[in-house]
Amino acid sequence: MVVKAVPHLDKQRDMSSDQYNRRQSLNRMIAILFFLIPGMIFFFAFVLIPVSNSLYYSVFNWNGLGPLTDFVGLRNYNFLLNQPAFQQSIQNSLTIVILSLLVQLPMALALALVVGRGHLRGRSIFRTILFIPFVFSEVITAYIWSYVYHPRDGLANFIVHLFAPGAENMLWLADKDIALLAVFAVITWKYFGLHMILYMAALQGVPQDLEEAARLDGADEMQVIRHVTLPMIGSTIRLTVYLSVLGSFQQFVLIWILTEGGPANATHVLATYLYKFGIISWKLGVGSAIAVMLFIITFTFSLIYQVVVLRRDYDTQFVN
Repeated sequence: MVVKAVPHLDKQRDMSSDQYNRRQSLNRMIAILFFLIPGMIFFFAFVLIPVSNSLYYSVFNWNGLGPLTDFVGLRNYNFLLNQPAFQQSIQNSLTIVILSLLVQLPMALALALVVGRGHLRGRSIFRTILFIPFVFSEVITAYIWSYVYHPRDGLANFIVHLFAPGAENMLWLADKDIALLAVFAVITWKYFGLHMILYMAALQGVPQDLEEAARLDGADEMQVIRHVTLPMIGSTIRLTVYLSVLGSFQQFVLIWILTEGGPANATHVLATYLYKFGIISWKLGVGSAIAVMLFIITFTFSLIYQVVVLRRDYDTQFVN
């Protein structure tokens, strides 16, 4: 006996399948919009609109009060680029970036290798102690170090006198030759714990078998670190470089509380220069121009770094 398929049943089955697929697609779209719309609202409200307003304000000579009537075009930008103090703030920002990459990150990596992978006793205690500075707010950190750098009773001069009893008290934050280095020491003390924890977390994912195999092949400890350990945590190293550069350009609270950009503009960075000569001085047009330039610098770096450097990590994650 041959059973023939009923045509109208097949059509109903196809129609129900199409309805189910459309319903699933609609549900996925609703779920995407549900999570996407709040983020887009915040992005437009707190990023895109403020940046657009800053770009608009930057072409006016405006004190923040009253209507925008004195259009000056690019004169604010030209004024800034010819100001020695602004040029100094850019140089200081770049100096902090370079020092962060050459000092802060290598020190955090070395401590992560010692505390996270070494045979040091009481490693958990050291991890806690080294991470505590990152927990402090920037305001508390700045006030702590303002006492450390006190020219008469500060801990820094006390340590100097231990090794050089006849030395004069150093004006750590009042000497323009060393003030920026003193501020950078505070930035390093505050943030290297974050990078250290990131490195320690990455080291947990390095297979011990690979390192042991390299040792059995005759590699010493430095060769193991260089050729096995560091490549395995390369994605984390690239991420910390990214965070360190952006964080260095956006420094404000620590520097402002410690020195307010002084002495003689020796510690001004872009953010403190914006606040002092844009907001406090009631020159909102100039301040907006500084904000636009800072945004362009950080956005350009972020875009190029993500496309050129971090793209390999994104591709690896998607492949996996």
